[in-house]
Amino acid sequence: MVRTGAGGTGRAGSAAGPGRKGARRPELRLPPLELYGGGGLEPDGDYDGLEFREEDFVGQDGGGARFMDCALRGCALDETRLHHARILDSVLTGIRGVGTDLAESTLRDVELVDARLGGVQLHGAVLERVVIRGGKIDYLNLRKARLKDVVFEGCVLVEPDFGGARLERVEFVDCALKGVDFGAATLTDVDLRGAASLEIARGVDRLRGAVISTGQLLDLAPVLAVEMGIRVEG
Repeated sequence: MVRTGAGGTGRAGSAAGPGRKGARRPELRLPPLELYGGGGLEPDGDYDGLEFREEDFVGQDGGGARFMDCALRGCALDETRLHHARILDSVLTGIRGVGTDLAESTLRDVELVDARLGGVQLHGAVLERVVIRGGKIDYLNLRKARLKDVVFEGCVLVEPDFGGARLERVEFVDCALKGVDFGAATLTDVDLRGAASLEIARGVDRLRGAVISTGQLLDLAPVLAVEMGIRVEG
């Protein structure tokens, strides 16, 4: 595992520069929301302009559901099945859960704030114009996902798995990445300079297309030398 300390300015949008494009953030303006009346999630359900407040969705099946212009606040999502869901123009604040299944889902123009999640499944998902701010996510599975214009800000990610994923215009700002897996991932305009800490478990050879700080480069140098077959002596 490769570990580096803080190496960035901690400013959002730091990926912008010569030859690089910064991530575009969502511009959310939620309409007046109607309070959700309960009754549980339904597969392929259609939820539009609703506020879900402290709802218990533990173990429920909302596979294929669509959430449009919604706010989910303090909801419990343990083992909730949201496979193939679409979450659009929505804010998720203080959600919590273990084993939440969002595999092959679409998140577009979404803010995820102060989440407490473990083992969340987002493999094969599509994330576009998404901000993940604050909170802690353990064992985030983003294998073979597509991330475009995504910002991880002020959060803690423990052993996130980006194996085989495609990351374009993705920024890590004031967040901690512990044991990250970039194996077989493709990175384009990915900015790691603002990471408060960076521990790469796999895939250091996949950093082409990323920008890192000078300090991070020095920390990565021994492993990069091994990857390139360079022998360092003396």
